[in-house]
Amino acid sequence: MKIRMLTIILLAGILLFLNNTVYAGKIRKRKIKKLFKHSLIVKDHFTGFALYDMDSKKMIYELNADKYFTPASNTKLFTFYTCLKMLGDSIPALKYITRNDSLIFWGTGDPSFLHSDLKGINGLNLLKNANTKLFFSTGQYQNDFYGAGWAWDDYNDYYQAEITELPVEDNVAVIYADKNGELQITPSYLKQFLKCDSNYKPSVFRVQRDFSSNTFVYPAMKLPLNYHQEVPWKTSTALTLGLLQDTLKKQIEEIHLPLSDSAKTIYNTNADSVYKRMLQPSDNFIAEQLLLVCSSVKFKTLNADSVIAYSKAHYLNDLPDVPEWVDGSGLSRRNLFTPRSIIKLLCKISVEMKNDSLLHSMMPTGGVAGTIKSAYKTDNGIPFVWAKTGSLSNNHNQSGYLITRKGKRLAFSFMNNNFTRPSKEIRDEMVRIMTYIHENY
Repeated sequence: MKIRMLTIILLAGILLFLNNTVYAGKIRKRKIKKLFKHSLIVKDHFTGFALYDMDSKKMIYELNADKYFTPASNTKLFTFYTCLKMLGDSIPALKYITRNDSLIFWGTGDPSFLHSDLKGINGLNLLKNANTKLFFSTGQYQNDFYGAGWAWDDYNDYYQAEITELPVEDNVAVIYADKNGELQITPSYLKQFLKCDSNYKPSVFRVQRDFSSNTFVYPAMKLPLNYHQEVPWKTSTALTLGLLQDTLKKQIEEIHLPLSDSAKTIYNTNADSVYKRMLQPSDNFIAEQLLLVCSSVKFKTLNADSVIAYSKAHYLNDLPDVPEWVDGSGLSRRNLFTPRSIIKLLCKISVEMKNDSLLHSMMPTGGVAGTIKSAYKTDNGIPFVWAKTGSLSNNHNQSGYLITRKGKRLAFSFMNNNFTRPSKEIRDEMVRIMTYIHENY
């Protein structure tokens, strides 16, 4: 009898041990739900969350995951995936043909063309080395200089560069104090438009561009040391020609010709480096221009709406909820996505990339690079979260990938809309919750 009792106790102990072993690394829905239940911050605004196990292919926990949220720059994940499907390993810079003594070229929307960081120069060198007359054929771009639903009063801010068929140097003027304390502007071609205005009296030294022209005014105030400001310029064909001619020291004429079927393509920059530059610092200009590059490749015109419609119909038709998607960058508040659709998108990106290490190297990386560098700490020097942020006034989101200490590969989308407290408090709470999941599973 005693032996039987001991056997039962022993078996019960073994079962209990095995049960605890099984659940030790399992992420329980109840535990994650408790994190949100006891979070004071997520209760005073609209919060959405979805956590997905990429290995078992199961959703772990959802909170308002089927509701639509303003994604802000999480939109760039949709642009990224569309580019992965439509573009090759390099970004086309120009399309061109040579006819007799003339080289005729068309823009592709390439954001890397003379970009301050990417420095795409192959297209420029084609024009520079041509022993022919140069003609820029315009009229390919079919949208407006701003995306649908953009805030027009942000026109003077660096993050809202105008969209154009042939961007040059980020479409942004850099205004700064040189070592002699003099105010300078690059490209230097724009210096003719930089004026002092004694009637302009801001509270601090700041350059203001006229909304409808390239008149840049600065106040009659002392120039601060190390002054630096970036202001988008007003795009136009005349300005593009002026900038190119000033750089090339060559005459370029404008013409209007349909894109020739025999046009060749010259490529500028490795695509992965462009995607990394879009995702890590969350570059709106690159995101918008990349949609035009996709259009140039797919449709031989420059129309972002056509690319979005095609992507939704052919690449994103398996999302749980149809996305309301209107621009490339997320500057528009008309974009609306659900957390569970973003989870599906993240999984599709991972499959398309086929290489987690390469994908992670392009994403903002907690404690290491990009927009979440200072938000997260590494785990003894090893990063564990790679996520795209998305911020507009009263909105702050993160969507991306996380690896737990036990090696679980997770995808998550954490969205916060319509809050009035400081964004830092929202960000810190997201970081606390995601770090907890990493450390405990």
